[in-house]
Amino acid sequence: MNKVILLGRLTRDPEIRYTQSAEPTAIARYTLAVNRRFKKDNETDADFIFCTVFGKGAEFAERYLKKGMQIGVTGRIQVRNWEDQNGQRRWSTEVIVEEQEFTESKAAFENRMAGSGSISNAPAFEEEPGGFAPIGEPIEDDDLPF
Repeated sequence: MNKVILLGRLTRDPEIRYTQSAEPTAIARYTLAVNRRFKKDNETDADFIFCTVFGKGAEFAERYLKKGMQIGVTGRIQVRNWEDQNGQRRWSTEVIVEEQEFTESKAAFENRMAGSGSISNAPAFEEEPGGFAPIGEPIEDDDLPF
């Protein structure tokens, strides 16, 4: 079984291209910075994972995904190898994305980016203690569908 699940931040806006066929297919590529679980000398370390997504998923990535956003992806690992112009053997490992999801709210993303100076005039967003946003009326146990 070849299945991978990643949670990370985009290192840059997705790069989009289209195939040169009668019906062009979108191909998006991006890199996810995925924090490692364990720290070395109390410093967080990250892996930078190349991701490729095709078709409607690529069009979604082009339209909605931005540098710095935290997303979750599921897919499969693919290893490609080839011989370069100098006859050297090269290889590349990437994730072929099957699903991609937002893992933070738009407001949280905009606030974080506003703090870094990347987005100006971001709307105010106040969080409750523990990092949760207020939702209005409290939900009673009787109102839950399960």
